[in-house]
Amino acid sequence: MLLRFCAGAMLAAVLVSSAAAQGTTAAVQPPAPKPTGPITGAVLQALDKLVARVHEVEAPLNQETRLGTLLITVRQCSVSPPEAPPEASAFLEINEQRPGEEVKKVFSGWMFSSSPALSAMEHPVYDVWVVGCKASESAAPVKSR
Repeated sequence: MLLRFCAGAMLAAVLVSSAAAQGTTAAVQPPAPKPTGPITGAVLQALDKLVARVHEVEAPLNQETRLGTLLITVRQCSVSPPEAPPEASAFLEINEQRPGEEVKKVFSGWMFSSSPALSAMEHPVYDVWVVGCKASESAAPVKSR
């Protein structure tokens, strides 16, 4: 136990001294901009593991959005207020429909932009995560980072 504590303390000291030597400090993320209107959808990113390509998807609320064999429905999206740490979260329902097969539920739950691994979709081909919320058709996406 003592050895683990000492190793952790030494690592922290090395990282702090390294940052001090480089004249850098920990970067503070600016807060997410407040939506200018009612939230109309979510901005997601999806990794296709087979071709190593990342897709940005703007998915409207309560409408199915197709990405390959996935059918993504955003039920709710919210962004933290400006005074709070940056965070966007969305409740997603993700189904998969392969050709000639019935629709299969793959994921249903909340995803958080600051912690994508907290509630991750497990799929052999795709990874999906939340980037931000979309405020309206004319407004830019509201991202948490």
